[in-house]
Amino acid sequence: MYKTLFTLTLISTSVAAYGQQQSANADTTTSNTDIERIVVTGDFRQTTLDQLSASATILNQERLSSRQPTHIDSVLNSIPNVNFAAGASRGRFVQIRGIGERSQFAEPINPSVSFIVDEFDFSGLAAAGLIFDTKQLEVYRGPQATLYGTGALAGAVKLSSNDVGSDAPDYVEARVGNKDTYRIEGATGNDISGDWGYRVALVHNSSDGFVENTFLGRRDTNNIDETALRFAVEGHVDERTTLALTYRWYDIDNGYDAFSLDNDNRTLSDEPGFDEHQTHAVSARSTTETAAGDLILIATHASHNIAYGYDEDWTFTGFHPWGYTSFDAYYRDVDTQTGEIRFVSNESAALFDGITDWTIGVFYKNTEEQLLRQYTYLDNDFASEYTPTTTAIYANTESRINNNLVLVAGLRLEYYDFDYADNNLLTRAFDTTMVGGKVALQYTQGEHFYYGSISRGYKGAGFNPDSRVNDEQRFFDEEYNWNYEIGFKGPLMTPELIARAALFYMDRKDTQVSDFDVITRDDGTAGFVDIIDNADLGTNKGAEIELSWFATDAWQVDASVGYLSATFEGYTLADGTQVTEQRQAQSPKWTANLYSEYVLTETVLWRVDIDYKSEYRFSDGHDVTAPSTTLVNSEIVVLHENWQTTLWVQNAFDREYYTRGFGGFSNDPRDEYAFDEPYYQLGNGRQFGVTVKYTF
Repeated sequence: MYKTLFTLTLISTSVAAYGQQQSANADTTTSNTDIERIVVTGDFRQTTLDQLSASATILNQERLSSRQPTHIDSVLNSIPNVNFAAGASRGRFVQIRGIGERSQFAEPINPSVSFIVDEFDFSGLAAAGLIFDTKQLEVYRGPQATLYGTGALAGAVKLSSNDVGSDAPDYVEARVGNKDTYRIEGATGNDISGDWGYRVALVHNSSDGFVENTFLGRRDTNNIDETALRFAVEGHVDERTTLALTYRWYDIDNGYDAFSLDNDNRTLSDEPGFDEHQTHAVSARSTTETAAGDLILIATHASHNIAYGYDEDWTFTGFHPWGYTSFDAYYRDVDTQTGEIRFVSNESAALFDGITDWTIGVFYKNTEEQLLRQYTYLDNDFASEYTPTTTAIYANTESRINNNLVLVAGLRLEYYDFDYADNNLLTRAFDTTMVGGKVALQYTQGEHFYYGSISRGYKGAGFNPDSRVNDEQRFFDEEYNWNYEIGFKGPLMTPELIARAALFYMDRKDTQVSDFDVITRDDGTAGFVDIIDNADLGTNKGAEIELSWFATDAWQVDASVGYLSATFEGYTLADGTQVTEQRQAQSPKWTANLYSEYVLTETVLWRVDIDYKSEYRFSDGHDVTAPSTTLVNSEIVVLHENWQTTLWVQNAFDREYYTRGFGGFSNDPRDEYAFDEPYYQLGNGRQFGVTVKYTF
C-alpha cells in the first residue's frame, strides 16, 4: 500500500514542480476559464464549482467518456473518498466519506446517499445509474440536507442530461470489446418551433461478463443486458413561463452469478441468479418569472419493478453429500411520487437593500414498496408493504456582508413517517420530525475562494422485519450527522495549477450500523439474519484535494487524493461482541486518481487514468477486507472531422480486485461447513476494445 501511495505522490509532486517551471510559457486564459465556469446544477440557484461552499467533484462529458462508462460504478473510483459495493450485477450501493448502504434484502432501507437523475429522485435505486447522453456527473461530499433531506446524510450523486433543443450535439456511438461486449448509444434534438424543442436518447449495453459457469458450460450467467430511453420536450408556455417534460424508461435484465467457493470467477451454480430493473418515470418542471423571482414547480412519478435473486449454495444439486440446495429471490414493486414548490428570489426581491438572496420551498415524497420474497427455507412466501412519506419545508439565504464575504444559511424541517405490514402479522407505524441545514462563510480574494461550513444531515429511523430478530433489536433510531468543514479553491502557486481542497470532521450521533447474525440450520448450513442497530457515535474525518494542471498547451494532468479515518464506538455486534472502537466498513483510508491527457498531434490524443484505493473492511460484522488496488486505464483517441475513434483498455495490467466480500461463515460442504472462509465478488479483469462516435 505505502509503495503504491509513495509512487502516486512522487508522480504528483514531479508534475507540480514541472508545471511551475513551465508556467511562464503557457497561455492559461482559456484553461482557467473553462475550469472556473463549471456550472453546478445540484444547488438552489445557478453557481459555479469554484464558488460552491462544499467539497464536490464534477465530471463533464469529455472526462466521463475517457472512462468508457456504462454505469456510475465505472467512474466512482476516480473520485476522492467515494466507494461502492456490488453484491449485484452493478455497484449500486454508494458510500461517501465512509457512509452508505452495502446491500438490501428483505429489509426496507433509508438511503444515506441521494441519487438524482435530472428531476428524478432515484435514491436507493442506483441500478438505474446508466450513463448515456449525460452532460455531467456531480458528486457532493458531506450532508446535503437543506436541498435533499433525509436521503443525503453522506452526500449526493447527480446525473444531468444534455440540454433539450438544438444546443446539444446529435451523435451516434458504437463500442465493441472482448467478453462479447458491445454498446450502442445515440441522441438527437432540435427545435420544434421558435419556443419549443425536444431531445431523445437511447442506449443499449451488452456483455457476457467475466464469469464462467463450469457446471452449465456457459459464460453469460453474469451478463449485462441494459436498455434505456430518455425523451424530453421543453419550451415557453407564455412570455414568463417555461415548461419541461421528461419521460425515462429503463429495461435492465442482468444476470447475477458472481460468487464461487474458490473465489476464481468459475461458478458451479445450477440456478444462476438475476438482477432486473424496469422503470417508467415522468417529470414536469415549470419555471415562472415574477417580480419577486422564479417560481419553480416540480412533479415526478416513477414506477419500478425490481427482481433480484441468487443461488445461495453456489453449487449444483449433488455437488457433495453434505451440500444443500437453496435459492433466494426478492421481487419489489416501488411507486414514488414527488412534488415540490420552490421560490427563488431575483435581484429586485433580495432582502435588506439587495444584500440577501433567498430561496424557500416545500417538498413532498411518497413511496409505496411491495415486496415478495421466495426462499427455499421459508414455509410460505414472505410479503410486505412499506410506505414511507416525507413532507418538508426549507429556506436558504445568501447574504453579501461585503465585496469579499458571503454568509450562507439554510434550514430544512422534515416530517418523516412510515407504515409497514407483512404476512407474518408484523405491523409498524412511526413518525418523527427531523431538522437539518447548513451555515457557511465564504471569502473571495481575487481568484481564490475560501469557505468554512457547519452542516447537519439526518437519516430516518427504521426497523428489522425478520421475525428472528429479538425485540431489543427490532427498532433503530434516526441518525444525525454534524459536518465541520473548511475548504479552498483557486490557483495554487501558478495560474496553470488549479486546486480544490477540503478538511472535514463528521460527528455522527446514533450511527446506524448494518450487521448480521449467523445461525446454524438443522442441516448444518449457515443462515443469515440482517440487523441494523445504532452505535453510540461515529467519527468520520479526513481531507480531499483535487488538482487540475495545464502543463503545456498540449498536456493536461488532473490528480486527486482522499484521506479518510472512519470509526464507530459503543456498539454490540449481533454475536454479543462489545465494540469499543472499530473501523467503519467501505472506508478506505486512501483513495487517489491520476489522469493525463496528452495531445500527440492535432488529431490524436493519449489518455492515461490511474485509480488507487487502499485496504478497507467489507462489513461491520466480520473482519474480511479488500486489499489495496491500483487500476490503470488508457486510450488513444483519433479525431477526423465529425468522427472520433477510440482504442481503449481498462484494467490494463489485469489486476485482481474485489467489489463485495463476505466472511464469518462457511458455504463449502467439502469441509463440512467447519471453517469460516472469506468469499469475494471479483471486479472485471482486463478489457479492451474500440469506440466509434459520429457527431452531426
